[in-house]
Amino acid sequence: WFGNLVTMEWWDDIWLNEGFATYMEVVSVNGTYPEIQIDDYFLSVCFGAIARDSLVSSRPISNPAETLSQIEEMFDTVSYDKGGCILNMLRDFLTEDVFHSGIVRYLRKYSYGNARNQDLWTSMASTCSEEDFTSGGYCYTASQSRKNAYLYAGEHIDIKEMMNTWTLQKGIPLIIVEHHGKVIRLRQERFLKLLQDDPEWISLQAGYVWHVPLTYVTSSSSFTGRYLLTNKSDTIELDREADWVKFNVDMNGYYVVHYEGEGWNALTKLLEKNHTFLSHKDRTHLIHNAFQLVSAGKLTLDQALDLTYYLRHETNRIPLLVGLEYLELFYRMMDRQNISDVATNMKMYILKHFKTVIDNQTWSDEGSISERLLRSSVLELACDFQYFPCVQKAKQLFKEWMESNGTLSLPTDIIKSVYSVGAKDKSGWNYLLEKYKVSMSGAEKYKILSALTRSKDTNHLNLLIQLGMQGKVIKTQDVPAILGAIARNPAGQIIAWNFVKENWDKLLATFQSAASTSMRSVLFGTTAHFCSEEKLQEAQIFFTSIDNEESPLRVTQVIMETIQKNIR
Repeated sequence: WFGNLVTMEWWDDIWLNEGFATYMEVVSVNGTYPEIQIDDYFLSVCFGAIARDSLVSSRPISNPAETLSQIEEMFDTVSYDKGGCILNMLRDFLTEDVFHSGIVRYLRKYSYGNARNQDLWTSMASTCSEEDFTSGGYCYTASQSRKNAYLYAGEHIDIKEMMNTWTLQKGIPLIIVEHHGKVIRLRQERFLKLLQDDPEWISLQAGYVWHVPLTYVTSSSSFTGRYLLTNKSDTIELDREADWVKFNVDMNGYYVVHYEGEGWNALTKLLEKNHTFLSHKDRTHLIHNAFQLVSAGKLTLDQALDLTYYLRHETNRIPLLVGLEYLELFYRMMDRQNISDVATNMKMYILKHFKTVIDNQTWSDEGSISERLLRSSVLELACDFQYFPCVQKAKQLFKEWMESNGTLSLPTDIIKSVYSVGAKDKSGWNYLLEKYKVSMSGAEKYKILSALTRSKDTNHLNLLIQLGMQGKVIKTQDVPAILGAIARNPAGQIIAWNFVKENWDKLLATFQSAASTSMRSVLFGTTAHFCSEEKLQEAQIFFTSIDNEESPLRVTQVIMETIQKNIR
């Protein structure tokens, strides 16, 4: 439908294809396999979009693209993930029925033709025919005085004007909430991973205003409040006083929220006292928001850690894994910088804090899809952190599997953990490589390759890269993933980076274009984890040598900004 039936007029609106593809994944899977709970996965899609969109080097969704490199770089997180996230926000804003009606109108009107960004909003804002028009409803036809408008929170809204603020300007809004009793004062600014005392901060904020469809819940009401923020600041008055307020219900909106004053403390106390009062999506959103604000210098790391302390009582996979992911991220950063005492303390904190969760996992395929995904992720992390019971069990299973010559059927959920532990040993690594050569299963080969890249033996890691470039044992298309995985391995990060620098021309000949998805993956995967001034300078020198002055790669700007953020 989105791409073939209706095709974008030019590459600057490629998001009309790819953003809809991301959004329709959720709609399709929800309709056919609701037990998978794909909505939970969609949270991580929007988290990825926010990570990209909070950088100075972000771009508008609808963006000029003329050269081949510019067109290739349009196939990125902004087009796919941010595009899908703002469509989901619009669906929540308009309601399911109204959104569906607008999409059907759009597809019918532009079938077997071309459409632009503005055509979609026109269709969304004109979902009634003349004979269907009714006053007090959701939509108005062109002949009416308030054309192309919707009724939202008691106000008529121009959809095109609203959505232009999301597609024609880059970035993501930060909603700053100041709550006292019945009064909520709101401010919006562009959310950036920059400290506010940065000389560029003020100029980077100039001119940015979004029309933000806010949703919120409070301690004094079971209903979801709605409010459209169209100015830099505004005020909401509640019906009753509230102890706390939480914005962006179930994270259906695409914005970051910061609570000033006692706002964060009130929410931290709520989670500690009764975390189930908020939905698991809201709990996940709070954790994500907190750590995002830490990286922007608006919240301290101690405050974010205090918020996650309740996770020892958490049973839902999504907030648990997001909390674990951020804690692991800080550990990896300290480990790469050789700040061993801090890294060790963080690892011990994680293992102690989540010991009950780890020990409760069974080495099986039992349980719901959510329980199985949690098991796979938690055991993999525990074994990687050398948690003795986990390593011991994985070694035992790997030994039994080898002794059966690979005929023993291991539970799917634990295979990556078992393989990763087995690959730490030389004989185990060689055995896995041989199994990789003869395996006919793509899923099996992926799990084996992931384990092989975790070896501490540099000869093994170099061999994997060579086999990938040769393209016989390992497909060349897997080279970007191999380089990225080896770069995340402390024993391999220098190997991967040096290979890219020394073999750039060979990689370029293999993957055709520096702006291709594969080459962008190679660059980002081998450098975006850097966190020192020395590596920043190395990356800058190399990027300067490969960039085309007439059409510089956007990905190199993204990487440089990411490294600077890591250093801060």
